[in-house]
Amino acid sequence: MGLFDFLRSVDINAGVAEYRATEGAVLLDVRSAEEYRDGHIDGSVNLPLDKIACIEDAVKDKSTPLYVHCYSGGRSGQAVSCLKRMGYTSAKNIGGISGYRGEVVK
Repeated sequence: MGLFDFLRSVDINAGVAEYRATEGAVLLDVRSAEEYRDGHIDGSVNLPLDKIACIEDAVKDKSTPLYVHCYSGGRSGQAVSCLKRMGYTSAKNIGGISGYRGEVVK
C-alpha cells in the first residue's frame, strides 16, 4: 500500500459488478435502517455500522466475500476495518451509494 492510496477513489458501480460476479458474496449496507428504507441496492443486507459486531449472526464463514458500502464510503471503511479485526478475511470497501448509477429498491 502506497503513501497516497487513500486518495484513490472507490467506484461502487465496479464493486457491485464484482459482488454480482462472485459466488456466495454478501453485499453489506452499513447505513442506518432509515437510510436503507429510503433506497438500497437490490440484494443488499442492512447491518448498520453500530451493529457490525452482529455480523457473526448473519455470516458465519469468515472467508465469505463481503462487499461493504454506505452513503459516501466513510462508514464502510470503518466497517471493513472492524470486520478484518474480527477475522473476516475478504471484506472490501466499495464506497458509497451516493455514486451508484443503478436502480435502488424502496
